[in-house]
Amino acid sequence: MALDIQIEALLFYKATPQKKINICKLFSISEETLMESLKVLESRLASGATRLIETDTEIQLVTAPELADFIEVLRKQELSTDIGKAGAETLSIILYREPISRIEIDRIRGVNSSFILRNLLIRGLIIRESITGQGFQFRTSTKLLQHLGVGRKQDLPRFSEFMNAIDEFDSIEHE
Repeated sequence: MALDIQIEALLFYKATPQKKINICKLFSISEETLMESLKVLESRLASGATRLIETDTEIQLVTAPELADFIEVLRKQELSTDIGKAGAETLSIILYREPISRIEIDRIRGVNSSFILRNLLIRGLIIRESITGQGFQFRTSTKLLQHLGVGRKQDLPRFSEFMNAIDEFDSIEHE
């Protein structure tokens, strides 16, 4: 399979900015080869729904700017629906385990959580923080605490009881 297609698949799957240096290592290619493949990818995407954005150190797939109005309509529709069981489950994990990476959330839930996390981010219920060279971590937002009616997560009913149960589970799991 062509390198530009593999890079596109990687960017689509990760759904976050990827460091060029890490892509070079992953595919065992030079920076020059990467840049050539990115030109091919960018050209191929030019007439589609996604675009490649690039900084000096990172690349990412994004929605084409001319679709902004359409995407805004979709975003508003998403915000008007319930977060659902998967959203509530993911929020709970973040609330009790923050800061936590997507990989750890996926491990706990047993499924890919990218779509759920994106919806929670759009709603402002969680925030995403960059960890230098290690990806992202997720935390609860003040908007979520406000929605739950507490000033801090420790004020949630039975918070310490749940934290003790989680700590006990973690110690058993790591034995």
